[in-house]
Amino acid sequence: MEVGEVGAAGLFAPRFSTALMAGAVSGMSVDFLFYPIDTLKTRMQSAQGFWKAGGFAGVYRGMGSVAVGSAPGASIFFTTYESMKSFLSKNWYGDRPANSAVVHMLSASIAEVSACMVRVPTEVVKSRQQTSVYGRISSVTAFRNVVAGEGVAGLYRGFSGTILREIPFTCIQFPLYEYFKHTMTTPGKRSTWWQAAGAGSIAGSIAAALTTPLDVIKTRIMLAKMGTSAAEVDTRICTTLRGIVHQGGLGALFAGIVPRTLWIGLGGAVFLGTFDITVKAIQTVPA
Repeated sequence: MEVGEVGAAGLFAPRFSTALMAGAVSGMSVDFLFYPIDTLKTRMQSAQGFWKAGGFAGVYRGMGSVAVGSAPGASIFFTTYESMKSFLSKNWYGDRPANSAVVHMLSASIAEVSACMVRVPTEVVKSRQQTSVYGRISSVTAFRNVVAGEGVAGLYRGFSGTILREIPFTCIQFPLYEYFKHTMTTPGKRSTWWQAAGAGSIAGSIAAALTTPLDVIKTRIMLAKMGTSAAEVDTRICTTLRGIVHQGGLGALFAGIVPRTLWIGLGGAVFLGTFDITVKAIQTVPA
């Protein structure tokens, strides 16, 4: 389906190359603009506590790892999401409409798993820098420390926890995003950037608040280092969940909910709004 063409589902689907470039721009825009909020959220969720993890100081610590992983991670997500949405819309069988919430959930879930191959190593390095696990060091040094201490597998610590968070998140966010965008858009016409941004902000805020406990579990697993005690190395999801509740009660599962909801609410507007603007800008460039 060509850029700007309305398909059977009533959706405008960008080409693969367009989604690739637009995804890279939108991913970098969000990470650079809202990185300090993400840092504060991570420190609030760390086992050592907000102030010991760094408080309000050095909120851009770990930005180097994000700069490396942001563009490819977002590009993988959007190209996979748009490709799967188009494929499922054309090949969906059964009693559900092609442009259904199920199509959006499946497309977003597959896209998230694909993007996590790049995103998880970036998050591991970033979160450890944000909380000064290795002290104040560069992203390259933090990367080397992870590999030296835990091997390549250490870069994927928390992969299952991330998937546990991302799939429910996307299953909430993207059907809501597509629904809100559809209701804001005049039938037969393409949504404007502000409609995409508004839909992304509302959907992202709702999904962020509801999945905060899963984000807390993911953060704790990623911050864990190999050590001498069983508690330090046992990073199974259920064990981590029990540890969080034992240490801080049920309220600890919602640590960082305000900055997380704020960050993803604003970030959703920028992420999806920028993607929409960039796709349209690329369309205007002569072939």
